[in-house]
Amino acid sequence: MTGVDHLGLFIVAGLLLNLTPGPDVLYVVANGLRRGRRAGVVAALGITAGCFVHITAAAIGLSALVAASATAFNVLKWLGAAYLLYVGATLLLSRQGAESARNAPGLIADSEDPARATGTKSLKSVFVQGFWTNALNPKVALFFLAFLPQFIAPGAPHKTQAFVLLGLLFNFNGLWVNIGWALCAAWLARRVAAVQHGMHWLQRAAGVMFIGFGLRLALSDNPSV
Repeated sequence: MTGVDHLGLFIVAGLLLNLTPGPDVLYVVANGLRRGRRAGVVAALGITAGCFVHITAAAIGLSALVAASATAFNVLKWLGAAYLLYVGATLLLSRQGAESARNAPGLIADSEDPARATGTKSLKSVFVQGFWTNALNPKVALFFLAFLPQFIAPGAPHKTQAFVLLGLLFNFNGLWVNIGWALCAAWLARRVAAVQHGMHWLQRAAGVMFIGFGLRLALSDNPSV
């Protein structure tokens, strides 16, 4: 690939990073467990779509502005933290039962069979929430800005093109990792009775973890300072 150094190492490092549990993986797995494979895959697609925002922003230099500007970083940081806290609070405060499951946003089971969460409105909500979970996290933008340039050859004639290609490759590989998480979670939910009976507590645990991610993001400092 023109302008790219150590492509194999980049792919391996990217896969390992995508396999590491974080807000994105948690969101995909929780949807796969609670609502089935279709919702889990849609969640993965939403996360991937949000990642494209950061790839584009980094390629045109917006991420450099965020890294250099404390104000820009703080605005995105607080927006992302607020959204993660909202998702966590929604999970913690949602009521159980068929009626509340149909109406509540987030990771709520739509039916007794987790593989049947196929309503257009519910899947759209899963996608949009996944998109914003990723797009509102400024650390993702800073990650691309710090990680991808390490694999661009110093003498590359078109560094921006190489950056975009690496970003697309990272996102493509990450999509399949997240889909794998979703399918594994849905498979487990259909076959393990203990998991099915523990969905109520899974939802609560996911809510606590999302709140933790939101608080950690809110308390983080701009790494460029």
